[in-house]
Amino acid sequence: MIRLHVNGRAHDIDAAPDTALLYVLRNDLALNGPKYGCGLGECGTCTVLIDGTAARSCVIPLDGCVGRDIVTLEGLGSRERPDPVQQAFIAEQAAQCGYCLNGMIMSIKALLMRAPHPSETEVLEALRYNLCRCGAHVEIMRAAMRAAGRVAGAYD
Repeated sequence: MIRLHVNGRAHDIDAAPDTALLYVLRNDLALNGPKYGCGLGECGTCTVLIDGTAARSCVIPLDGCVGRDIVTLEGLGSRERPDPVQQAFIAEQAAQCGYCLNGMIMSIKALLMRAPHPSETEVLEALRYNLCRCGAHVEIMRAAMRAAGRVAGAYD
């Protein structure tokens, strides 16, 4: 048994220590915010926060998560009370297909936790390794800047 702390709750997981965190999140805990994209840690769709840092859950083994605080998209906010980053993405309609959104939102959340008022350059750097194939980059940047308080009406 491996004990994980996910979204503020302890979970005892019966899985091999080298199992990718993503599989446990999706298959055992039914947390479908993180997506399977490339399986190589390169596209960002599987991003979660581990101790407040953006991490690619498809390449992180369970045994590397023991004793650490894991937060998924579901742990940020609810439909009724979205996290300010989620609310900014809603306000800016920053999605087309939505597949990349988990990684975009989680990467911006991690950035804002360490730098509450980032520059546009810092936002671009934080999103550098998150792929969006639909071309929603302009809306995603506006949402990120809104969440950072750099757009009028932030946190509406």
